[in-house]
Amino acid sequence: MIGHLRELWRYRELLWSWTVREVKVRYKQSLLGAAWAIVQPVGTALIFTIVFAHFIRVPTGDIPYPIFSYAALLPWTFFATSVSLATDSLVRNMNLVTKIYFPREILPMASVFAGLLDFAIASLVFVGMAFYYRVPLGWSALLVPLLVAVQLLLTLGVVFFASALNVFYRDIRFIIPLGLQLWMYLTPIIYPLSLVPERYRTLYLLNPMAGLIESYRRIIVQGKMPLAAQLWPSVGIAVVLFVVAYAYFKQAEQVFADII
Repeated sequence: MIGHLRELWRYRELLWSWTVREVKVRYKQSLLGAAWAIVQPVGTALIFTIVFAHFIRVPTGDIPYPIFSYAALLPWTFFATSVSLATDSLVRNMNLVTKIYFPREILPMASVFAGLLDFAIASLVFVGMAFYYRVPLGWSALLVPLLVAVQLLLTLGVVFFASALNVFYRDIRFIIPLGLQLWMYLTPIIYPLSLVPERYRTLYLLNPMAGLIESYRRIIVQGKMPLAAQLWPSVGIAVVLFVVAYAYFKQAEQVFADII
């Protein structure tokens, strides 16, 4: 593992260049350009607000539903977009994989880091919403980079597995959209964690995105510290998944060129 990470560090300029290329290709010949990074979460938050704040009326306490949902949609959109784009990254760039050598993990990682840029751009809307709804950003907001780092490990773990498996089984790219849709409904994005029955909550928090989403809300919307019982399972799963997935990816990497 240490040897692979050292080699990846030696190729850091290639990772940076490929990330920039991913960003440029994503918005090439697009009228709105990088504004699409804002349109998707804002549009989804608007639909959720109409349906779940006016029709069904999901309880959110004293938190306005638009900022309640947007605070969760920001990290979720980063996660879902990264997984969707990175899964097919090896097959999509098969000419490179079969012709020259470089650490293959650069390809899915570039898609994730490009999604991180979208996440940063869309976060500017949240800052505006915080001012509009007079939600104070307390000292707890300084922990946001820590949550982003944990989510980054989790996302990389998922995409290492998904992109490697997609080389062997092309069905993976069709399974991922369905899996992400189901995963979203199992995550407290539309509804608060408090609606999950207490007896199921421990099992529910085995979904690492559940603890992360709830921690984001507590830190940036409620101005509170994250609860250890909610965050630590996500941290543990993210670290273990990253290590196992990266080891599997590097093992499978040896036959990528032959199979693709």
